Amino acid sequence: MLTIRKYREQDAQATWLLFFNTIRNINKQDYNEVQLKAWAPDAMDLFIWNKRMSDIEPFIAEIDGKIVGYADLQNDGLIDHFFCHHENQRQGIGTALMLHILHQGREKNIKCYFSQVSITAKPFFEHFGFKVVKEQLLDVGEQKLTSFYMQKPAQTEITRMEML
Repeated sequence: MLTIRKYREQDAQATWLLFFNTIRNINKQDYNEVQLKAWAPDAMDLFIWNKRMSDIEPFIAEIDGKIVGYADLQNDGLIDHFFCHHENQRQGIGTALMLHILHQGREKNIKCYFSQVSITAKPFFEHFGFKVVKEQLLDVGEQKLTSFYMQKPAQTEITRMEML
């Protein structure tokens, strides 16, 4: 059964590995090897990673104690990280995380959600009503990666009933 909870310091290694492996295995369909290595380098200081995760306070998706995804929602509506485990794609984890974020947004009175979305994630975000505001090149390390600045007004949220 899928559960969603708040990030804890002991999640640092599992979330780093999820981030790394998802980018290296899933995003390779849209980005070259050099870009992937800039985005998800071979090594990461877990102290730095934990600080980053603690700062954005992501929600953790677990199945039977295994972390299978994570995503965050900032107070201004920014979704900074949104990742599902590379071995658990298309199993409803992303949908559960997005619905959780939208619910949290209602509680925080978020008026508009926005994110810098990869080529790979763009169709998923579009499914939830996000629209491309602009295509852009982001500097990641010494690489430039194509991404999309996407927004979604809060009043266009997809409810669980609309998904059925």
